[in-house]
Amino acid sequence: MDRILARLLGGLLSLALILPPPVNLPFAPSLPLISFAHADDDDDGGGDDDDDDDGGGGRSDRGGSGGSGDRTPSRQSGFTLFPFLQSPRQAPVRRAAPAAIPDRVPNEIIAAGLPEAAITQLTTEGYRVAERQSLALLAPEPVGEPANQPATEIVRLVVPRGTGLEAARARVTALAPVAEVDFNHYYRPEQTETAPDCGGQSCALVREIIGWPLDPAGLVQRCGSLPKIGLIDTAINPAHPSLDKARLEVIRISDDALPQSGRQHGTAVAALLVGATGSRAPGLLPSSDLIAVDAFRRLGGSADVASTFDLVRALDALSSRNVRVINLSLAGPDNVLLKKTVEAMIARGAILVAAVGNAGPRAKPLYPSGYEGVIAVTAVDRSRNPYRRANRGEHVDIAAPGVNVWTAASISGARPKSGTSFAAPFVSAAAAVLLAERPDLTPAQMAEALSLLAQDIGAPGRDQVFGWGLLDARRLCTAEASAAP
Repeated sequence: MDRILARLLGGLLSLALILPPPVNLPFAPSLPLISFAHADDDDDGGGDDDDDDDGGGGRSDRGGSGGSGDRTPSRQSGFTLFPFLQSPRQAPVRRAAPAAIPDRVPNEIIAAGLPEAAITQLTTEGYRVAERQSLALLAPEPVGEPANQPATEIVRLVVPRGTGLEAARARVTALAPVAEVDFNHYYRPEQTETAPDCGGQSCALVREIIGWPLDPAGLVQRCGSLPKIGLIDTAINPAHPSLDKARLEVIRISDDALPQSGRQHGTAVAALLVGATGSRAPGLLPSSDLIAVDAFRRLGGSADVASTFDLVRALDALSSRNVRVINLSLAGPDNVLLKKTVEAMIARGAILVAAVGNAGPRAKPLYPSGYEGVIAVTAVDRSRNPYRRANRGEHVDIAAPGVNVWTAASISGARPKSGTSFAAPFVSAAAAVLLAERPDLTPAQMAEALSLLAQDIGAPGRDQVFGWGLLDARRLCTAEASAAP
């Protein structure tokens, strides 16, 4: 009998192995399908990082493993007698790769100094004037020949359907050889990745590596009255607890009909500059006046971009308010009109501080940091090692902390951030302090003064990784720094 039962059981097992599993049996158990999305708030993504008010450096559910939300069910280890009664294993759902963000507006050309006759001719050829605005920054000087005067107006032209941008730029240039004509390039915030949890308060103390005090009141008293600081960035949450009492003015440049940019980057940079002392995200100069211009908009549902047209308008807005120090934690392509505007700003005495970018050590220079006269800032970590994604080159001027920098999240919390975006505010703050002591500093003299404050941490002298070296805030407003030419 035992032998007969054994043969029957063996036959059943063999049958189970060779029969194809039926599909969608009504009584078959099914496993839930779990998909994981890694939310990266420093990748210009859409997810707000506002639930980070827990004293830690990051959310516990930011990745696939170790998350606090749903978890992948474990497989049962026991032997299954009838596998054909189970649902077939479903293929994992693959997320489509995010679409690449173009480096320019696909169908637009911008021009400064375009004669009215040329505009009329272009409209007869199918071009459309989308926007035009006079800029005080580019207003003619009262001396010189009229033909050599700077442009007073910038025009945004929509290219006729079927006309390539290269051909459109050539056509506009041919009609107006004296005009400045280029593409309407996009610029991005210079942040790249979510920093890991670095233990809460230890992240806030990253400024210690350059000797910046947690309470800068004494520094300000020693140096004098601080100038206004300008910021061109994404949208900002002025209701953030670190900013709700700040002397902050926010101006939006981009069209209100366009999707507003995310608040993660702008809020983080603003708080790093003027966040309240004693708050979750204390700032470098909490008593400063900050004029922040939101020149960005949301593109493709997840990326924040500022067009050249809006970036030029943002610089003009700050120039009209006589803002001397301007933080530019953004980068993008070389552009004729942006270069012209930057040159005009510097000629009027503005100190432009820009992130070098996060395109990598072998990447070509990005702009505006690559322009002559702009103070180009790279990033280092707590150990003074270069940030692995930072651009390098002869244009790099100075280094500052930019890895695991503790600053504000977009709504109420705080978290560590990485990128050259978060190194630039340290140098902007230092420039503001130097101007408080010596208001007559020109942009060239400011660059010299900052170089004398740098600790040489790379190859002797200026190098392509750290520039003149790491900013040393301990020497701000000291006799040694005041003696600089």
